[in-house]
Amino acid sequence: MIHGYPTTPAMYAYAAKRMKEEGYDVYAPLIPTFGADWHDFQKTSFSSWYGWIEEYYENLEKEYENVFIIGISMGGAMTLKLAENHNPAAIAIIGAPVVYNSFFRDHVVTSWPSYIARIIGIFTPSIGAGIVTSRPDSNDGNEDWKGYKGLFPKQGASLVWNLKSIRKDLNKIKVPVLSIHDRGDKTVPFANQQIIRREIKTEAEFIETEMSDEYRHTHHALLMYKSIQKSLMDKIISFFKIK
Repeated sequence: MIHGYPTTPAMYAYAAKRMKEEGYDVYAPLIPTFGADWHDFQKTSFSSWYGWIEEYYENLEKEYENVFIIGISMGGAMTLKLAENHNPAAIAIIGAPVVYNSFFRDHVVTSWPSYIARIIGIFTPSIGAGIVTSRPDSNDGNEDWKGYKGLFPKQGASLVWNLKSIRKDLNKIKVPVLSIHDRGDKTVPFANQQIIRREIKTEAEFIETEMSDEYRHTHHALLMYKSIQKSLMDKIISFFKIK
């Protein structure tokens, strides 16, 4: 289970419990510099995060006949990249980005300021950085969100830059894919689900959720949300069982 940016594996508390109950050995690693010291985090990039995750996966691949991967957000993008380069038994991605800003090609703009993030990063390693251990203004399970707050221009730009190659290689994926995305996702636009559906060539299933606006969160880290996590894990478990 691969966590997102800039959070921690705590987002998988319920999902990990469910998978263990189904008899799976569950691994939800903390990517180095996440959830530790944001001063160290701002010295890293997507390449170092993915390199570590890929080595972690390769070690599991030596130990198990079948390895299944679940990834949320950036973890979903990394899951796609792993499937492009390796042969997991099946993957499930939730709110996975393959584009961030793609106005002319896809009419997708997640954040206009991100166009100058790399320039800002030359002069400013972080803005308003800190550690978040809870979000009391949120609900539906999102109050337990843990990770970094603030902006990390270089790190964010490195993630966005690497999405280009992940999207380009979607046709290399040969394993079964389950992709889940909420139509009202405020972090990664739902258009990403549509792009993956259009450009992936392997066996794939797509789930579109539509959460109520009564929930005070971004409709993004879906496996954290108490209102929907059970039904989604039921579908993921069922998908993995038949693969």
